[in-house]
Amino acid sequence: MKRVRVLIADDHALVRSALRSLLEAQPEIEVVGEAEDGAAALERCRRLAPDVVIMDLTMPGRGGINATEDLRRELPGTKVVVLTMHDDEAYLRLARLAGAAGFVLKKSLATELIRAIHAVAGGKSHFPAADAAPPLRNRGGLLDRITEREREVLALIALGHTTAEIGVKLRISDKTVESHRAHIAGKLGLRTRAELVRFALEQGLLKA
Repeated sequence: MKRVRVLIADDHALVRSALRSLLEAQPEIEVVGEAEDGAAALERCRRLAPDVVIMDLTMPGRGGINATEDLRRELPGTKVVVLTMHDDEAYLRLARLAGAAGFVLKKSLATELIRAIHAVAGGKSHFPAADAAPPLRNRGGLLDRITEREREVLALIALGHTTAEIGVKLRISDKTVESHRAHIAGKLGLRTRAELVRFALEQGLLKA
């Protein structure tokens, strides 16, 4: 039986070590590499061509959402299972939008991650039942409070881009990006990234 080749992407060395120990105890799984952020994950996937990447969402630099989008474009044969502590439904939907094939919470049992790896390696998907929840509530009136440029900034923040990356994409200074971020928070009353992600999804600002 062909073993599933897995790469682990997480910014915490202890988490990577624990995951490696767990997965290497499975005779049908081979851990071929590790990465500490999204950029490193993409580089190592290009070189190692794993079947599955275990991807943390929140890593410094290029995060898990951006890396998942990159992998979907460049290496569609490599499937991503997001492994995260974020249990907000918005993150689940954002992961699917980015192209993840599976989503597992870090508080889940180890067997859940093993099942997810085998499912996506076999061409299936693995998402929690929460994905069947009713559509996110639409708060259309709030969108009119922010400008078109603020909508662009909001969408990029929700997708996990840093201030510097947003500045480069929109050709504006870091200071201007931070100013837009403050205006968005003030106008919409959204402070955390989870709230921004949820709102951006509700309003259709994030496109597959």
